[in-house]
Amino acid sequence: MGRVVSPHDLLRLAPGTPDFSDAPAWVAASLKRAPFVVVRRAVSVNALIAVGIRGTIRSERFGSWLDPRYVEQVLEPETLLANSKPSTTRTKLSAFALLQAVAPLCDATGCTWGPTGSVGFELASGCPTVTQTSDLDLLLRAPDRLDRTAAKLLFDALSQAALDRGTRIDMQIQTRDGAFSLAEYVHPGARVMLRCADGPKLVADPWQTSQAA
Repeated sequence: MGRVVSPHDLLRLAPGTPDFSDAPAWVAASLKRAPFVVVRRAVSVNALIAVGIRGTIRSERFGSWLDPRYVEQVLEPETLLANSKPSTTRTKLSAFALLQAVAPLCDATGCTWGPTGSVGFELASGCPTVTQTSDLDLLLRAPDRLDRTAAKLLFDALSQAALDRGTRIDMQIQTRDGAFSLAEYVHPGARVMLRCADGPKLVADPWQTSQAA
């Protein structure tokens, strides 16, 4: 693999990928059903990629490491919007309906964005993953500072759209150094928890990580 991957990217495993060591029994079945892993936010060790594997229930989550040579395809959250759609029998699920509803709001920011979590996984793999109670998780890439007032308007609009469809939404803002929750950022003067590869940092300005608490 000749490209850098980022947290929340979904990786299709190449045929012949070795079993993950110390993996619980459900992992093999999960990867047979959908050979995809998600990139975790962690410092690389020996050039390996930190990945997570999801099972069929929320409690089935397993973290491990992957040699880049076993990556067949990289799917970023933003590529899923253009290249993947849920099957027609699943578009009415709340999370998918919400994704369609908030797309114009997210596009209007001028930032690159896309779905993560169960919605992103299903769009990438084609494997039914979203349930009627699933949240919609989004990633918005903002290398430059977001205006806090505009961020509050976006948060309010996203929250109302989620309320109208009886589900929940969580947007993570990705800077050059890490990611933080939009919900935390919209409170004037509040510090936010910036999730970085080397661990979380409580910061006053997510675009100036030297201002840690």
